Amino acid sequence: MKLINLSLILLIIIFSTSCAQNNKNIKSKKLKTELDSVSYALGVDIAENLKESDLDFVDLELFIKAMQDSRDSNLIFNVVESRQIMNDYFLKKQKEKLLERKEEGLAFLKKNANRKEIITTASGLQYEIIKKGNGSTPSFNDTVWVKYKGMLIDGTVFNSSDDVDIPAILPISVLISGWAEGIQLMPVGSIYKFYIPYNLAYGEKGNRGARVAPYTSLIFEVELIEINPSKSEK
Repeated sequence: MKLINLSLILLIIIFSTSCAQNNKNIKSKKLKTELDSVSYALGVDIAENLKESDLDFVDLELFIKAMQDSRDSNLIFNVVESRQIMNDYFLKKQKEKLLERKEEGLAFLKKNANRKEIITTASGLQYEIIKKGNGSTPSFNDTVWVKYKGMLIDGTVFNSSDDVDIPAILPISVLISGWAEGIQLMPVGSIYKFYIPYNLAYGEKGNRGARVAPYTSLIFEVELIEINPSKSEK
């Protein structure tokens, strides 16, 4: 697991504390030199990072006390113990977020399954027929030409064939389980929407390259354009 960048935390907290203690002086300070501008720009950068970071849990008084205790060699617990405390805390928070993401996806799929347009397979894959084609259906060992859009359950697009000018060419056998199952249900010319539980998607590990976090349920809208059958079927 990656811990929050502690150097950034130090900068942000020191910056915030300094602002609170010297508010009157700061309001009257003008940018006179290049270094003044650089200093202000650094503040802007840190402030923007602060907006994206959850640091509400930090007690500034205790933080400042720890810095003073470290300077005076009078720490309540040493550096090794401090790192273990932080590691345990952030691991716990990560697990809580993973569980929350998992439960959120399962709740979405449970509600989605009640829609009359939704068909649920034995594996838990849900699909919706947007357009039914009249061509043949692919087999597991085939390669397919498709257009697709991958979304999180809140509608955020994380991947799309629209990013390139030609359809994607995908061997079914290397696709995530939900895709591989769903695409074999589609006649050529169809457009289906798949609602894929995390265990049929990227599972407990996620996929950093695809920008999908662990335990994430996904939605894919897929258009099947063409099938390139495996050699054994030709």
